[in-house]
Amino acid sequence: MTPETVISIFLGVGLAASAGFRVFLPLFALSLAAYFGVWDLNDNWEWIGSFAAVLTLGIATVVEIFAYFIPWVDNALDTIALPLAAIAGTAVMVSTVANLDPVVTWSLAIIAGGGTASAIKGANATGRLTSTATTGGVANPIVSTLETGTAAVVSTASIFFPVGAAILVIIILVIIFRIYRKLRPKIKN
Repeated sequence: MTPETVISIFLGVGLAASAGFRVFLPLFALSLAAYFGVWDLNDNWEWIGSFAAVLTLGIATVVEIFAYFIPWVDNALDTIALPLAAIAGTAVMVSTVANLDPVVTWSLAIIAGGGTASAIKGANATGRLTSTATTGGVANPIVSTLETGTAAVVSTASIFFPVGAAILVIIILVIIFRIYRKLRPKIKN
């Protein structure tokens, strides 16, 4: 495996994790990176770097970000965003992974890309439900701001420093796992 392949995997994992926070933001970031020649995409995915894709994904990103600030709409969005995050996580992995056999690329994309995005989106949806239940939705804009900020930071790091983004993803997953362990019901033997 070449260094370029490893870096492309880190890029994909970072963007997939971002898709767990906001579905369209990492796709928009990747679209911008491809449009401005910062990152090359696989041949079948070069359309993501077109002006039409930049414009469409940019609008979708803005709409998604603002929709998460509307109480109760945010919870409804989480319902449809879970499968969309898995699809987006898989897509960014497939579009960025370089120099691997297609079977390996798709397997990695589904497991690492879709799995990472789904795990993060599931944890976020649970956190938002908890926020809604405990604060009546008053704290949800704060949660939305943190999620959007994290998605922006991880997406940007993924494009400009993929190794750092992979480290951020590991840290995020460890934090989610620790929170889950504290919150899950204790099973008595």
